[in-house]
Amino acid sequence: MRPVLMLLALLPWSAVVLAAPDIDAPAPDFVGTATNGETVRLSDLRGRRVILEWTNHLCPYVGKHYGGGDMQTLQRETTGAGMAWLSVISSAPGTQGHVTAAEADALTRDRDAAPTAVLLDPEGAIGRLYGARVTPHMYVVDEAGRLRYMGAIDDRPTDDRADIPGATNHVRAALADLDADRPVGSPVTRAYGCTVKYR
Repeated sequence: MRPVLMLLALLPWSAVVLAAPDIDAPAPDFVGTATNGETVRLSDLRGRRVILEWTNHLCPYVGKHYGGGDMQTLQRETTGAGMAWLSVISSAPGTQGHVTAAEADALTRDRDAAPTAVLLDPEGAIGRLYGARVTPHMYVVDEAGRLRYMGAIDDRPTDDRADIPGATNHVRAALADLDADRPVGSPVTRAYGCTVKYR
């Protein structure tokens, strides 16, 4: 009886982890801390598109996209067009991918990455709010603050860099649909990668 009660007690917490926001609804607002100590509020970015990227530098699927350079290219394309790119690290202390602010900044420099900011989310509050399950897990928020895409970075669920050139990049495709003022063709895809290392 006791193990059953313990399992039932854990179910609501699990449901929070697995919950996902709704497409075309207002994106869940959050307040996060960037590696430079500044506070970042999603609502303060209203009027700009925002790309959210869940990341873990030790995940081979993340390594595929940073090692191949396509993540950095997409970061520069979007930020160069005035969008905000927020990389979120939700690995809890003591788990794979957890880093300090200084370590995160060193990774950004070493990988020649170009996010607008890197948010540290060691308690997993932002990750759970968005139902982020894996790294990389991608989200696109439009200028009105509505969630327009969530899911995989592309349609090749492998950790092989050789698959990048022939892949369809779902984030880039969603942004192109928004640019053309048409509905996002694939607003939800199955994200692939390493599980987010929540506490």
